[in-house]
Amino acid sequence: MTARTEESQAPDLLYSEAEEDLRAAVRSLLDARCDAPAVIARTESATPYEPELWKALATGIGAAGLLVPEKLGGQGAGHREAAVVMEELGRRVAPVPYLTSSVVATRTLLVLGGQDGPVAALLTELATGRRTAVLAVPFSAAAPETTAAFSAAPGNAAPDAGTPLAALDGTLGPIADAASADVLLVPTADGLYAVDADAPGVAVEPLVALDLTRPLATVTLTGATGTRLADAGTAREAVRAGLLSGAGLLASEQLGIAEWCLTETVGYTRERRQFNRPVGSFQSLKHRMAQLWLEVVSARAAARNAADALATGSPDAPLAVAVAQAYCSKVAVHAAEECVQLHGGIGMTWEHPAHLYLKRAKADSIAYGTAGRHRETVAELMELPAP
Repeated sequence: MTARTEESQAPDLLYSEAEEDLRAAVRSLLDARCDAPAVIARTESATPYEPELWKALATGIGAAGLLVPEKLGGQGAGHREAAVVMEELGRRVAPVPYLTSSVVATRTLLVLGGQDGPVAALLTELATGRRTAVLAVPFSAAAPETTAAFSAAPGNAAPDAGTPLAALDGTLGPIADAASADVLLVPTADGLYAVDADAPGVAVEPLVALDLTRPLATVTLTGATGTRLADAGTAREAVRAGLLSGAGLLASEQLGIAEWCLTETVGYTRERRQFNRPVGSFQSLKHRMAQLWLEVVSARAAARNAADALATGSPDAPLAVAVAQAYCSKVAVHAAEECVQLHGGIGMTWEHPAHLYLKRAKADSIAYGTAGRHRETVAELMELPAP
């Protein structure tokens, strides 16, 4: 995590040399194993994730453990470094459970604390990438208030932390990456529980998602056995922190999406010719791409500010995250829409990857709170009541 002196309280929006090295490593890996044809082929298969890609990213580069302390087997880095990974994954619409497992679930567990016991053991497994976990909340959830769908059976409620609990019940969806997760982190009114996805009483039903690179599913628990990780109050704060980190770093993924769309569109309109001149030379198209460039530059500042605020534990982190989400969501969707339109007919085909970026951008725009929800948060934090 980046150290910050009292003399330097301003957000650091630049990338450090170490972060650029990390970006180069992730980009090189994705160039080799996650090109557009591979992603499209993966979305058409029964297994949305490429195990070898995830293994190389999580274990080879160590990306899965960036948020986890070294004493628990992680890299001891922070949100700034994880944000760089998210940018590159967004640039490739990579089908890996990094956001849900290595960011949201990991951050939720980190808030629970503990140097040993089931929380520490699970964090160690997530850091190595051997197992993945998801927080069992709807993909659109922005706060713990919207997540209380599961319950513990009477008579088994509130055991000591770390002890088994029988009879968790409830149905909830859509939950991102639940179909491929090894562990479900289940919030209830009594606390937070860890449930093995293959345990008796656990049913995961895949849903037809708009974004095929990040599958959704409904989770049903019928008397499932879980391990209690935290009481209700601690769990509530942990879930809140996990969702905040997820929303904040999702802005970096949206930045990566927008940057790819702009770069590809400029490159295509520079080569595509009409009336014996590049179509990109037409004034109306130049204006559209220039406007998009301005939006992407602003999105980068907003996303980096959110990542830096999360990394430094700034009290302004909720505001920075809300601003980033309110802005980056619309920029990513706009960039993807422009990419499809300015590619003309080829942008409408299945073979061209533009549709993958549009679907990811659309799905991201409602993940962890819509732009409207985050604008309301900005108004509340700045004490700007609506008229």
